[in-house]
Amino acid sequence: MPSSEELQTRCVIVGGGPAGMMLGFLLARAGVPVVVLEKHADFLRDFRGDTIHPSTLELMHELGLLDEFLQQPHQRVTELCGVINGQAVPIANFSRLPTQCKFIAFMPQWDFLNFLSSQAKRFPSFELRMEHEVVDLVLNGNRVAGVRVKTPDGDIAVGADLVVGCDGRNSTVRDRAGFEVREFGAPIDVLWMRISKRDGDPKQTLGFFKHGKLLVLLDRGDYWQCGYVIPKGGFDKIKASSLSIFHEELVGMADFLRDRVGEIDDWSKIRLLTVQINRLRRWYREGLLCIGDAAHAMSPAGGVGINLAIQDAVAAANLLAGKLRRGPISIVDLHHVQRRREWPAALIQHVQAFIHRHVVTGCEASNKSSLPLVPRLLKTFPILRRLPARFIGIGPRPEHVRSPIA
Repeated sequence: MPSSEELQTRCVIVGGGPAGMMLGFLLARAGVPVVVLEKHADFLRDFRGDTIHPSTLELMHELGLLDEFLQQPHQRVTELCGVINGQAVPIANFSRLPTQCKFIAFMPQWDFLNFLSSQAKRFPSFELRMEHEVVDLVLNGNRVAGVRVKTPDGDIAVGADLVVGCDGRNSTVRDRAGFEVREFGAPIDVLWMRISKRDGDPKQTLGFFKHGKLLVLLDRGDYWQCGYVIPKGGFDKIKASSLSIFHEELVGMADFLRDRVGEIDDWSKIRLLTVQINRLRRWYREGLLCIGDAAHAMSPAGGVGINLAIQDAVAAANLLAGKLRRGPISIVDLHHVQRRREWPAALIQHVQAFIHRHVVTGCEASNKSSLPLVPRLLKTFPILRRLPARFIGIGPRPEHVRSPIA
């Protein structure tokens, strides 16, 4: 592909999501010249996760950004509850976590990314280019030496000592690099839709579980972002019936939606998220590293994907920023990033797969009104709620900011 322009930088990050923006911020903070390439014109994508967990809030505290960050629009949740077979069940209580913030902040992801990008732009070595879609890699022998980019003004090449793929579960970077993807299977998909929010609606919950089905409602201020979990590949079967039947399915999960479920008056108002759980066998090659969903696609279960991707970015900055500031880094350095972050991702994926098999996909369908064992224990013994709170809120290997400051 011919290029009308060529740029050179120390590090180019493909994808302006949570992992890419956090890594770009931390590298620029360390004095590393970095360019973040985002293919969209803005960060405004409606059906994205928005759970900012205590581990991420702790990082904001370590960076001295917490007070300003919490001025952004958000809702605070100190305890996650679910409605299981019609019974309210407290599941995770964050009030005793050893963190600065003992709550989850529900914040639209576009607000989070706009905040982080505005902070990164304060550093002279940071550059963010929107509407820059990476379509291929630049190779120098077997080493990745940059990326080829499609822009509104023509095609360009961006050369770099290190390319970091943060472009999500459908990563162009990992595809062009020829990485092997191990699929672990997810028996669910999710239907996303909007339904208006009204006074008197219940507060944010983990979700409504009923007869092996799950409906999640995320508070967007004046509307609910609704996620309805369905069996893998089941959307065509749902569409083959009438919308009124689908409306009754939703009302059966959350009766308070009855007076407005008709707002979904066309199938085009429903978006399908094909859930994936997969992981690269190898996250790197000479000159290239993948992190976040590009390295390990997560299910929406627990809302941990954003926070896990951010932990990847912090670990990568901790291990690479000082060396990258001086010049190219070795493949051994990239291996160290995978070695540090692979087992937390694998553990969470195994837990997510367990949840899909034993909680969401109908295993409990025979229990019409009774509580399954684990929710019953959580409801009876409050101390047990600290375990899911720690797993969800902090994770199996929390990272702390140790990258240098220029």
